[in-house]
Amino acid sequence: MGPEFIAIWIAWLLAGGSPGPATMGIAGTAMASGRRSGLAFALGILAGSASWGIAAALGLSAIMLTHVWVFEIIRYAGAAYLAWLALKALKSAWAGGNAAAGTPFKGSARSLFLKGAAIHITNPKAILSWGSIYAIALPADAAPVMVFQCFGLLYAGSILIFIGYAFLFSNARIVAAYAAMRRWFDLAFAGFFGFASIKILTARVQ
Repeated sequence: MGPEFIAIWIAWLLAGGSPGPATMGIAGTAMASGRRSGLAFALGILAGSASWGIAAALGLSAIMLTHVWVFEIIRYAGAAYLAWLALKALKSAWAGGNAAAGTPFKGSARSLFLKGAAIHITNPKAILSWGSIYAIALPADAAPVMVFQCFGLLYAGSILIFIGYAFLFSNARIVAAYAAMRRWFDLAFAGFFGFASIKILTARVQ
């Protein structure tokens, strides 16, 4: 892994840290319910990401591209899930001070872990992203050990980003800002998850 891979790894970090269903979900959960809940949600995100990363390493992304109906089923499920999250956030914003504080993500640590995993598992673009990054970072004749080494290094970057978000957005000052402007945050979450739902719904396999 030379300088080229370092550049790819940095790009992976930037892409992972940019606003998306995963990062927004972690931020909202950490602000609304605290660091422990944010970490549980982030671990679920990481579990979902690992599932797609390993699946792509085993060549399942190619199978999905061959059997487009699999991609379509997951795509519609993901779009529906994000639309539901958008409605939950909109309902919370509408209720304002009469509602329990929170984004669509709340509950026990186990529940939050599963909700985090669902964010990634129902996003078919995730496995295609993993497959694409392998194609860019690795030679065509890469041995399995090199593929999984690549997975490990990229996944370490994902851990830094997602766990970092849970710690960052559970900071007392950020939590206080969320408490003061919760309705506006929830409106932003509703808009973002709704937009993400439309993006997944209109995604096409290239």
